[in-house]
Amino acid sequence: MSTVETKYCYRHPDRATGLSCSECGRPICEDCMTVAPVGLRCPEHATSGGRLTRARRPRSARVSFRAPALPTRRTTALVTKVLIGLNVAVYLITCVQGHGINTPGGSLFDKWLLYGPYVARGDWWRLITAAFLHEGILHIGFNMMALWFVGGPVEEYLGRLRYVLLYLVSGLAGSAGALFQSPLSPTVGASGAIFGILGALLVIEWHETGRLMGTAMTWIVLNLAISFAVPGISWGGHVGGLIAGILCTLAYSRFGRGHSAYSRLGLVAVSVIVGVAVLSVAAAYWRVRGLA
Repeated sequence: MSTVETKYCYRHPDRATGLSCSECGRPICEDCMTVAPVGLRCPEHATSGGRLTRARRPRSARVSFRAPALPTRRTTALVTKVLIGLNVAVYLITCVQGHGINTPGGSLFDKWLLYGPYVARGDWWRLITAAFLHEGILHIGFNMMALWFVGGPVEEYLGRLRYVLLYLVSGLAGSAGALFQSPLSPTVGASGAIFGILGALLVIEWHETGRLMGTAMTWIVLNLAISFAVPGISWGGHVGGLIAGILCTLAYSRFGRGHSAYSRLGLVAVSVIVGVAVLSVAAAYWRVRGLA
């Protein structure tokens, strides 16, 4: 007897299916299929004539202060929860080592914060560890709320691996931007990485709706305005993280030629992600040289 190989939906690897796209032959589940005049189509071939395009998009995106509804990969936002847990745990440690719930400090805080002269002497780890420190209860509260409401949908859309890479690279770029703005000012916070997620959301919303002026752009403009208007905020870190998030998500989609969540992580995407990370570290060291 011959055995029949079980096939799984290429967009939902946990779903067994006997359906496939009549254009490309890829297995698809019932949620992903589109009934065409002849056969079934996957989202990328869902337009008439079988031309390879993006999945059908809603006609418009409403501007609101809720995360836009995005296609998801059913990850339950596990990475976002872990990141929030790590940030909160580090904050509690620095509160215990410091002077209370609103005055963190101590040895961990001093060893992890971003400060140009310390980076110049070789403390390269500060470029990423500073993203897990916060200076007060309001600081971490606003950042973690933003990470949950914005990061959760983006993680569900991109998947865990792409989301982790996006977060870390945006954090590095945010640190580089903060050092470019003010290398002699101690800087902490996850804002650079969160702005990277906002940059990813901007690209995703553009791909899904065909519009740039949507929810993500509203959030970005509003938060950048606050960054430039309020003294003491590292707008350089915000801009650096934002640029990195946009570049990484564009690379995931092969700069518009594929899908940012389902396209294979090929040489171009990996090269861009590694390039942004390396460039961020190199730029940071170049900015602080001679400060040790």
